[in-house]
Amino acid sequence: MTTIEPLNWIKSSYSNNGGACVEWAPEHASASGVVPVRDSKRPTGPSLMVSPSAWTGLIALARSAEL
Repeated sequence: MTTIEPLNWIKSSYSNNGGACVEWAPEHASASGVVPVRDSKRPTGPSLMVSPSAWTGLIALARSAEL
């Protein structure tokens, strides 16, 4: 496993609402074509590296779900 630090993590807009949310690193995604994603409640925990198309699919799924 490769660790890439430091990253500029951006919280989901729902993170400020007390929800179980994620953070992602858009600058790294733009530079590398790999989207790092992590649990906003565990900033020192592991991150998931996904393709841009997988990230887009995840966002679409989250937006279509009943909350």
